[in-house]
Amino acid sequence: ETVVITFRPGGALAPDLAAAGVRHVPLQPFDLGLDWFAPGLCPTLRREAPDVVLCMGRMANCHAGHVQRTLKHIAVVATVRTGKLLPHFYRDALRTVRGIITNSEFAKRDLILPAEPTAPIAVIPNALLVSGLTDSDAAVVAEPPYRILCIAMFRKEKNHFDLIDICSRLPETPEWHLDLVGDGVQRKPCEVRVRELGLTSRVSFHGWARDPSEFYEHAAIAVLASRRESLPNFLVEAQSAGIPVVAYDVGGCSETFADGSSGILIAPGDEAAFRAALSSLLSNPARRTAMARTARDRAATLFN
Repeated sequence: ETVVITFRPGGALAPDLAAAGVRHVPLQPFDLGLDWFAPGLCPTLRREAPDVVLCMGRMANCHAGHVQRTLKHIAVVATVRTGKLLPHFYRDALRTVRGIITNSEFAKRDLILPAEPTAPIAVIPNALLVSGLTDSDAAVVAEPPYRILCIAMFRKEKNHFDLIDICSRLPETPEWHLDLVGDGVQRKPCEVRVRELGLTSRVSFHGWARDPSEFYEHAAIAVLASRRESLPNFLVEAQSAGIPVVAYDVGGCSETFADGSSGILIAPGDEAAFRAALSSLLSNPARRTAMARTARDRAATLFN
């Protein structure tokens, strides 16, 4: 039996939990808008009497050390699935819990090991959650406009502004189109930037998509200009769909594709190199096709 305990009630996953028959126990009686506030966490865990507590997300992991010290008979497992620096209570939890799961070698090396944990660490890459991707021939697009795809939340670290500026300086031919899928606080400023650059016919904002498979079906290249990552789901999905990748070498991005064979890895912040890589792939369908085959074969082994 699985029980999901959340600090706040509601949330995007609440309907899915109910449909799956998973019991959902929110700690806040009504949504206080506080991500860190977990009233009655330990008493709730005593009442539920779980065998294992799996902590997901930054705030839950910051509580993990206290939970493990308070409820010594329960195995608490921390997770690290972020590229951000870990706060004090998160690092303290890593030294206290019974086990640690991370999704990238980068996070293990740069974020977990410096905390000097004593628990075993398992590196488990993100699962492929979107069905049907491996059946697509996305990157083998016959005619322009060739679609450049980015699926990511609109947050500062995802760096959509720079991505838009990079694309604004691409050659006009072969014709291209940038599809931005996702939502968040940075979306409106990015829409303004696109209008300022006169790119409204070249850039589309599609919002959040429950099933993004249709975007993978029509994409020629996947791009990620993030400043911070652990192991991006988007790049895992793009490789599984047979789409070449251009991405900055941050966090675990290099673990999702083979540089030079199924994508091109760019030094962080080198916009000229990023633009040159995009331009090269747009003008070379044969190279895209070869990378697409490598991407799919590699992803079938690593991320099935």
